[in-house]
Amino acid sequence: MALVYGINAVLEALQARGARVERVSVERGRRNPRLREIVELARGRRVPIAFEERAWLDRKAGGERHQGVVCQLAEIETGDVEDLLAQARAPGLVLVLDGIEDPHNLGAILRSAEVAGADGVLVPRRRSAGLTGSVVKASAGAAAHVRVARFGNTVAALELLKAKGYWIAGLQAEAPRPLWEADFTVPTALVLGGEGGGLHRLVRERCDFLVGIPVRGRVSSHNVSVAAGIALYEVLRQRERAGSSPQT
Repeated sequence: MALVYGINAVLEALQARGARVERVSVERGRRNPRLREIVELARGRRVPIAFEERAWLDRKAGGERHQGVVCQLAEIETGDVEDLLAQARAPGLVLVLDGIEDPHNLGAILRSAEVAGADGVLVPRRRSAGLTGSVVKASAGAAAHVRVARFGNTVAALELLKAKGYWIAGLQAEAPRPLWEADFTVPTALVLGGEGGGLHRLVRERCDFLVGIPVRGRVSSHNVSVAAGIALYEVLRQRERAGSSPQT
């Protein structure tokens, strides 16, 4: 079971189609019009509500800032890669994560994917942050909207994507080819490596091409979740210019 805390995240979870909110807990005696909005929305959705002491909420949120509200969600619903691709809109855009272990990065990537209209995110079952409440919180509710598929073997997932007509673009900090020189108007899978070592060797070798985001400062690369957002919007820029944005 995932735990979500904070006013915006809980509101997003209650409003999201398909999100399975099992219980909402609100700080007893706290007066806040937005908390009242959450209570009314939960009642309208027939979600059980409990009023708890602040100390109880503090323990549930693990000391994180909860703003007086915590909700329990069933685990983020995931599917398999084949089903996700079957629902993709032409020309197709997915993210493949290769070892993202920080839940805040995973949540931020899910948010960027949802905001940019990606068809989904492929997450490995091993060597990855779990789909926990911290991830849901970091996604600011987007985890309830974006499609997520789990897979066992990254190389096999990339081969399946190739068989479905996707071009595999690996983001590599030191790649000599800048992001904007690649053609993203075709079906595209963006592959993002882990926070420390980037793409694993076998994964890198399975990519059709590698691209980087040039830096001008003293730090050598972007945070992976920031890189994901930059890459997604380069894809959108190219597709808007070519008139090949997703078909609904």
